[in-house]
Amino acid sequence: MNPAESRRASRGWWDADADAYQAEHGAFLGDADFVWCPEGLREADARLLGDVTGKDVLEIGCGAASCSRWLHTQDARVIASDLSAGMLRHAAAGNTRSGVKVPLLQADATALPFAEGVFDIVCTAFGAVPFVADSGRVMREVYRVLRPGGRWAFSITHPMRWVFLDDPGEGGLVAVHSYFDRRAYVEEDEAHVPTYVEQHRTLGDRIRELVTAGFVLNDLIEPEWPDDHKGTWGQWSPLRGKIFPGTAIFIATKPT
Repeated sequence: MNPAESRRASRGWWDADADAYQAEHGAFLGDADFVWCPEGLREADARLLGDVTGKDVLEIGCGAASCSRWLHTQDARVIASDLSAGMLRHAAAGNTRSGVKVPLLQADATALPFAEGVFDIVCTAFGAVPFVADSGRVMREVYRVLRPGGRWAFSITHPMRWVFLDDPGEGGLVAVHSYFDRRAYVEEDEAHVPTYVEQHRTLGDRIRELVTAGFVLNDLIEPEWPDDHKGTWGQWSPLRGKIFPGTAIFIATKPT
């Protein structure tokens, strides 16, 4: 999948799926809450971004922008961006519904429309990074717009999950794919036009992307499944979550 095909598919998919996605997951994500992953890890508890008071923050792949609204309630100056107009429509509705209003921007994470060194923090919870063909370019763009000492934090599906089927039950406990097969997962319409694209990279690939862009990797968090979390989210479930990780969260810093 080349970058143009991947971008076109992602924009079309999330525009079309925005209503269904919010209907299914909106209550879990909240209107003004920062949930990092299906395991339910919240920024209010984990504080992976540090003290955000007075910080300039960019969220990429914001979806309905619940994370940005939570950051706004913590006195950060936030801009929420997403490639999908459909998702930003829900972000605008969330601004109105919650009364917490953050600026919304339609933008491609591989070509951020900002000058160099204007943000203290860039973050995303399952946005942008898994859906672009050249995720190394996302890392370079984030590095460019961060100030020295700035933080970049993003969560993705844990790369080892690509070994297994997307099945929350026992069928999803059997390894069937090669971890090292980096071909994209692609869905097509009847005319064989890609409609959904998700990219696979190994943990090592992600670390190399960060280091090549100039970042220092500070931490890699693999959230454990909470004992009191009985829900499922697609392939995420208590059964699988007790055995192996479903999410990887990378925390990196631009050197001073």
